Amino acid sequence: MSEIIAGIRLPDSAIARAATQLVRDTEDDLLYNHSRRVFLWGALTAERHGLKYEPELLYLGAMFHDMGLTEKYSSPDLRFEVDGANAARDFMNSYGLPEREIEDVWTAIALHTTPGIPEHMRPTISLVTAGVEMDVLGIAYHDFTHEQRDHVCVHHPRETNFKENIIDHFAKGIIKKPLTTFGNVKADVLALKDMSYVRQNFCSIILGSAWPN
Repeated sequence: MSEIIAGIRLPDSAIARAATQLVRDTEDDLLYNHSRRVFLWGALTAERHGLKYEPELLYLGAMFHDMGLTEKYSSPDLRFEVDGANAARDFMNSYGLPEREIEDVWTAIALHTTPGIPEHMRPTISLVTAGVEMDVLGIAYHDFTHEQRDHVCVHHPRETNFKENIIDHFAKGIIKKPLTTFGNVKADVLALKDMSYVRQNFCSIILGSAWPN
């Protein structure tokens, strides 16, 4: 029987169960619980706004969105978001899902730290970002009821010092490839956590390019 949290039924298909097990075996408790909460916040956001969405796709996007932070799925030179998106794509391909569905999940994960764009895209994409923004940044926190927040966090607790610890997880996942933070929010993570980090400057790159004028 599938689990219901805060009125949201968690997907219980074969692929959803396999994804849950894979993420559970790969991520620590903090990232696993965070990923489950992302799905629930995203689904509750959809209900609040009357959005039609495919729960299984939203679930896959939420569960894989931080896999690129793990050693197993981290590449040496790609953004961690792309690593997670690629892991989800390979997983979904192994189950023969349609290309359009795979593309939506890939895009949802790849763009989940790029504010201002996902909200204008299809529900799978916009809702993964909405879930991440609620759980990490507290965006729309007061749009959820006290009961919803409590019920979600009873089942998937925010660990002690979650705010500091999630930043530490971000830093650990990207500190060896600082160039991947250019132009995205993870530059702020390295600026806080890596004293040797030098932030790249967009205008300096333009002015220093090989073009004569």
